[in-house]
Amino acid sequence: MGERDSRSDAGITRRDLFWGAGIAVGSAAIGDRVGQVVRTTEFETVVGSAIEPFYGEHQAGVRTGMQAHGVFVAYSFSTNCNSETLAGVLRVATSEAERLTRGEPGLSDTDPELAANPARLTITFGLGHTVFAVDSGMGLSSQRPIGFDELPAFSFDRLEPTWSEGDLLVHVAADDPLTVSHAVRHMTRVVSSIAKPHYAQRGFVRAQGVAPLADVPRNLFGHVDGVANPTTDAEFDSHIWAGADAGWFAGGTQLVLRRISMKLPEWDTLGSKDKEEAIGRRLSTGAPLTGKSVHDRPDFDAVNSRGLGVIPEFSHMRRAHTGEGRQRFLRRPFSFDDGFFPDGTPNVGMLFAAYQQNTTEQFLPVQQTLADFDILNLWTTPIGSSQFLILPGCDAGGFVGETLLG
Repeated sequence: MGERDSRSDAGITRRDLFWGAGIAVGSAAIGDRVGQVVRTTEFETVVGSAIEPFYGEHQAGVRTGMQAHGVFVAYSFSTNCNSETLAGVLRVATSEAERLTRGEPGLSDTDPELAANPARLTITFGLGHTVFAVDSGMGLSSQRPIGFDELPAFSFDRLEPTWSEGDLLVHVAADDPLTVSHAVRHMTRVVSSIAKPHYAQRGFVRAQGVAPLADVPRNLFGHVDGVANPTTDAEFDSHIWAGADAGWFAGGTQLVLRRISMKLPEWDTLGSKDKEEAIGRRLSTGAPLTGKSVHDRPDFDAVNSRGLGVIPEFSHMRRAHTGEGRQRFLRRPFSFDDGFFPDGTPNVGMLFAAYQQNTTEQFLPVQQTLADFDILNLWTTPIGSSQFLILPGCDAGGFVGETLLG
């Protein structure tokens, strides 16, 4: 007798059992597998339908909990771009970005089906320091905020023009790579009348559901990164967001984006103890070598039986430590994995995004300390560096950049 495909005497089929188990999962995607084909149902996942608000005093994508996928796209302005044409494009770009972030296709969207799942999509706009140069043709040199100066050359930098600078930044991030890809393509079409792509730097952290959203990201060295970030409104107001005295820039922030290549083959030859001392944290928990949990305060005065610092003087953690003073800033690191170089070595690293009120006062001193002596420099090389003003947010009916260009 063949396998029964109809309902059994109890009125329950094997398909019903799988269907019931799927419903019990709750927010997980539901489907039934036939051979190698998965047929999805009408239920949306919690991740796919999640929306981040677009309008507000500050742009989303800075204080937002890190999404799994992010792309920093820098554009170069064409010769016909001036402050008036830039304002017009940003007005349209704001409207199109807001639609995408709430799961609606843009008015000029060529692939509207791909906009249906925003997955916490954020689209964040910035302007490079080149826009505020006297010879830029924009006439905005007098509007450059304090502390937004060109960074000096650091001794350990090996910067490549391919990954450096840019006039306009569109930072796209979401928990779904298809959502990110679609948004990047669409926004590139929106700004194409005044700008062409200079670079697109793609990065990632752990996917939703793999670890709690509040967890600190880990980089490709296996270490946590960005533990000592500001978290409260007061800390963001004092260290990240430009205040009322910043004039048109109030509510914005300054971004330094560094592309850092990692030498994984050399790092992989180290033992766990050496890897922990290089950073100053435990690999297992992310805790400082003087603590038990990731958010424990490091004790830089603690010494071992030989009288040496438990957290070594050469460790990255000690060199990058800013305490509670002015030099704190927000770190949002993405990893990148672009395959292999022709010689077979991994083309991997980190997109290190640092946000602050004043780059000269906050980021520069810390970066100089790391350049002077940080043992992590043995396994990392900065190959790209860019600076952008992340523009203030706007209200519905306005546009990002209106306080400068409106």
